[in-house]
Order: sequence, then structure tokens, then C-alpha cells
Amino acid sequence: MCSPEIVQRVHDQIRTGSSRYDRRHLLRGTAAAGAIAAMNVATPRGVFAQATPAATPLASPAASPVASLGVGTIPANSIVDMTHVMSPTFPVWPGNEPFAMETLSTVVPDGFYTNKLSYYEHTCTHLDAPAHFVDGAPTADLLPVENFVAPLAVIDISARATDDPDTGVTPDDIAAWEAANGPLPAGAFVAMYSGWEARLVDPASFINQDADGVQHYPGFTPEAATFLLDERDIVGIGVDTLSQDPGNSTDFGTHIAILSAGRYGIEGMASLGLVPPAGGTIVVGAPKHLHASGGPTRAFTLF
Repeated sequence: MCSPEIVQRVHDQIRTGSSRYDRRHLLRGTAAAGAIAAMNVATPRGVFAQATPAATPLASPAASPVASLGVGTIPANSIVDMTHVMSPTFPVWPGNEPFAMETLSTVVPDGFYTNKLSYYEHTCTHLDAPAHFVDGAPTADLLPVENFVAPLAVIDISARATDDPDTGVTPDDIAAWEAANGPLPAGAFVAMYSGWEARLVDPASFINQDADGVQHYPGFTPEAATFLLDERDIVGIGVDTLSQDPGNSTDFGTHIAILSAGRYGIEGMASLGLVPPAGGTIVVGAPKHLHASGGPTRAFTLF
């Protein structure tokens, strides 16, 4: 998501003081501390202006969640692709043009195969950078790479979503996850599994608009987003729907909370029902084109 009209509406809310840009949430860890000063300058309203980023120090091998696995030793049954195939039929935010591909050359007769692609940044499985909703916030190319390898927590609300498409992850769902799995790990990526990808066989049912054009599908409630930011240490959130917010949201409170805090969101995730609720490590291949508000993302989970 989102349409230009929606983004403008959220920007208006931010300018009028209905949201905050919390500098202490911009980047995690001591390795990123120098990048805060180099990349961002606080303004009286808390919005950040970008500057040339400093190089981020490399993490030591011991600090990497996957370092102990070793190169080339990951069993095939211990990795799950969390990414949908981008195609012209994948549902997009209403009003956005779908993905398009034009073949420019083929091996026969040209000697090589190439395509020209056209798509909105926020198409298929994709990342939302803070700049997507917050003027002057970091774009995807400036996000610290250490935040793209994280412990994965999957909160399953699929049973509830079957009966109530407008449901969302709540603080109670987070508490129930922790009661079953222990405290959320520091630096976790928290994903919602609603089972919504089963609707991809019928793109219209995935978007699920009513007669008034209102979309209906699950997401994170703003209350859950605020809890994760204020009471837990997360790098971002993910959903298997079109939006971090429930589809019927009018104020996009979850987007505002998560992105204003310098975190990122991933929308349109795949295969969340195939990974354990705890114990996995997600690896996010985030977009890195200049000034990216986000973009298609290849993500996978090791467990």
C-alpha cells in the first residue's frame, strides 16, 4: 500500500501533531549509534532530515544469529521462503497499477534474456520504510543492515480472522504468545499470521472491498504497535495482508506508530503458517534503490 491520497492524509496528521517521530527508537544497538548522528538531524517536531550516512561497523561473527550455521550447511527443510512471486495478477492497493513485465530480448535469437519491469514500490511482498509515512525519515536504502537479520515471532490469529476479517493483533495476543513461548527476544521481528494468503486464488477476496470501497482484512492494532514499541524491543512487524493496519483503518495508526519510531514493516508476507511461532530467524533482503520509500523484498526464515 498506499495510494497518494492516503499518504497525504497521514502526513497531514503528522504535521498537526497527531503522531510523533521518536528519535530514541530510530536505530537499535551500539553499532548504529554513530549512524544516527550522521544520517538524521532532529527538528523541533522530531522529524529527521537525512544526511550522508556514516559507514556502519560490521557485526562480529559471534553476534550474528546465523553465524553458527556456517556457509553451505543450512538444511533445505530448515529454511522457508516468506516471499510471494510478483506477477500481474498479484493484488495491489486499489488504484495502483499492477506489476507489468515487457520482454526486451531472448536467448534465441538475441543471445541473452532480459525484461523491463514496471511496478509500484509497494507491490507484492514488500517493505515499508519510515519515509513512506514520515517526511524526512530514513528511506529504505539508509536502514541499518543489522536490523534485517532478526529473531522471528509469529502471532497466529488465523482462527479469529476466519470469522472476523476486521480483527487485528492486540496486546492480549502478544501476552498470549509470551505465555506460550517466553518473552519476545530483543530485536525481534513480529509477524501476524492470519491465513489471508489462502485468498490469493481470488485477488478480489484478498483485497475484500465492500460496496463502499472499504477493505476488510486483518492487521496490527495501533495499541499492539504501541505496546511493541514502548514495552518491547523490535526491529519491525510483518503481515500476510496488504497493510500493517487492518483494512478498514481510516487513520493508519499502526503505520504511523511503527514508521515514526524508525522501524520497518513488511506487507504481503508468504508462508507464515509453515514456520514455528518462536525460534526462527528471519533474513530480509530489503530494497536499496536511492530514496526508496520501500520496495519488493525477498525474505526467508531459518529455523
